[in-house]
Amino acid sequence: MEIIKTKLEGVLILKTSLYEDSRGFFMESYNESIFQKFNINYKFVQDNHSLSVSKDVIRGLHYQIGPKAQTKLIRVIAGSIFDVVVDIRKTSVTYGNWVGTILSKENKQQLLVPKGFAHGFCTLEPNTEVLYKVDEFYSPEHDFGITWDDPMIGIDWPTSTPLLSERDKKHPLLKDAVVYTD
Repeated sequence: MEIIKTKLEGVLILKTSLYEDSRGFFMESYNESIFQKFNINYKFVQDNHSLSVSKDVIRGLHYQIGPKAQTKLIRVIAGSIFDVVVDIRKTSVTYGNWVGTILSKENKQQLLVPKGFAHGFCTLEPNTEVLYKVDEFYSPEHDFGITWDDPMIGIDWPTSTPLLSERDKKHPLLKDAVVYTD
């Protein structure tokens, strides 16, 4: 496995080993002992799977706070996404900063998003399927979001005509949002 650090501390891009031959490929998308060798020590308790049937779907920016804050391990099994992480830790020197990366069926990379970060993505092609593990169960009362187009954050999304859920259309700006505190 290869680990690529980003400008946001703890946010990592993971390239797992891939074994290919004429039949196809094999990869371990998660192996606790290998992850522990790289100091990635999370106990994942839930797997989530989303399908976006259209290109330009934006999901997010989502996060949970308090005792239900989540670390996420994200990967794409069909299609591709522009995946975004925003630092929402008020005391962090990178508060309000973001990083983005492309995750796809082809590159098979994964993104690790620790607690204290908002997460969202934009689909780059139709019928994109995203899988992600979380280390805390979903809790509606701890679930929050930030608007996708917050000018303070300034994410350079690959679309100007996003398809959004009604919920995601109503998220506040970062300056008005409930944010993560340690």
